[in-house]
Amino acid sequence: MVNTEKFRGILESRRDELIERLREIDETLDSHQSKDWEELATEREGDEVLEGMGVSGKAEIAKIQAALERVQTGEYGYCVSCGDEISEERLDVVPYTPFCRDCADKRG
Repeated sequence: MVNTEKFRGILESRRDELIERLREIDETLDSHQSKDWEELATEREGDEVLEGMGVSGKAEIAKIQAALERVQTGEYGYCVSCGDEISEERLDVVPYTPFCRDCADKRG
């Protein structure tokens, strides 16, 4: 049986870290006001990287929220596909995963 309280703490901590990082990204994107064309071009390139990080951060937050909902309903640690228990070793690596190793391999 998986220690859901341990993983709830890990998930909440990671979610809070990502929310803070997204806030910082938004502040950085909002702060770019250069009038110089060369600087503006450089800022735009950096903005694209930051925006990509923001998109991946939001996707990870959504996965974490789904995992926290599974904790709440007592379904955390069980594969949403086959119902088997997800190994604690797998959850240590990817705590928000909804799939056991076999089902994750089948999904590609």
